[in-house]
Amino acid sequence: GGGKSTLLRALKPALTPHGSFTGDISFFGEPLSALDARRQAAEIGFVLQKPDDQIVTDRVWHELAFGMESLGFATPVIRRRVAEMASFFGIEEWFSRPVEALSGGQKQLLNLASVMALQPRVLLLDEPTSQLDPIAAADFLNAVARIRRELGTTVILSEHRLEEAFPLAGRVAVLDRGRLLCTGTPSQVGAALKDAGHAMFQAMPAPMRIWAAVGDSSPCPVTVREGRDWLGR
Repeated sequence: GGGKSTLLRALKPALTPHGSFTGDISFFGEPLSALDARRQAAEIGFVLQKPDDQIVTDRVWHELAFGMESLGFATPVIRRRVAEMASFFGIEEWFSRPVEALSGGQKQLLNLASVMALQPRVLLLDEPTSQLDPIAAADFLNAVARIRRELGTTVILSEHRLEEAFPLAGRVAVLDRGRLLCTGTPSQVGAALKDAGHAMFQAMPAPMRIWAAVGDSSPCPVTVREGRDWLGR
């Protein structure tokens, strides 16, 4: 109830909730409201919480192509991008399957691949692992990490599974009842929540909680590897 989904939906005009709206949102230097429908669809990707809410076709390959078909891409471009995304996300083995035969994790990976086939400049993810089991969630977040690392796409993610997601972030913002509580690098945010004695610190990854319990003045570790190195010192 902190306002994460509302904030993310405000960044995607087609999904912005109804109601009073104050403030401004810029998209690469221009007002978000000035973007035409085609640019909004192609350049701002969005993956919802529930995998079944976003799938619109009956076959995996058709789902990958659907967004590009809707925007009128040339057939050779569609074929090339579908092949690229199937290879990038490891979808080849279930490329021709009916969508209804996929697991929840596969459906969510398909949603992600379908969005990325449009080559968006920004990818918005609204608690995309909330309906997935731990293994499928880890696989999905690994795919998101590859997108950020290899494709250079800006990724904005809201997530409750912070153990895996927190170390992926270059910058973190903590929302509390609709207000921005703190922002910064993962290490800075962890230290700020600890100093404030905020209950949300209990949701931080294990290395950060162990560091806080020891009361050491060293920089806050975020990953398991950083935690092991810190304990070793």
